Amino acid sequence: MTQTVPTTQTTNPFTEGGDAGIRDGGPGAPHRPADRFEAGWRALARIDGEVGEKVVAALAGIAPDFGRLLVEFPFGDIYTRPGLDLRAREIATIAALCALGNAGPQLKVHIEAGLNVGLAREEIVEILMQMAVYAGFPAALNGLFAAKEVFAARDA
Repeated sequence: MTQTVPTTQTTNPFTEGGDAGIRDGGPGAPHRPADRFEAGWRALARIDGEVGEKVVAALAGIAPDFGRLLVEFPFGDIYTRPGLDLRAREIATIAALCALGNAGPQLKVHIEAGLNVGLAREEIVEILMQMAVYAGFPAALNGLFAAKEVFAARDA
């Protein structure tokens, strides 16, 4: 007697003809590939404003494909997802960048972005102070000094 083993057929959603997925904008994907850049560019402009656009422009001379990826993935795929509003996403981003301790320029961009999406300066300071507990005093101090620079630039 021959024993039959049931199999589950899976299709790679990243290849042509695959199940509805990331590549073709099906379930789990907010945008079709052609829309990712446009959706990402709109989100980038809303969140980071001119600063974000300058980052992408600065990559044009060395790594234009990386600039495209920067727009498509974080801004076209992640920031546009439902579930968290932009304030909550920037709180998480500011905390993560502060905790990393080696992302000062990106932290400043996202402190600016936090202000752009409605975070108060006091909230940003509290986020950075909270990082002293989980990332250490040096990371929190560096984050606070980055915030001080962003606030001063805005006031100038």
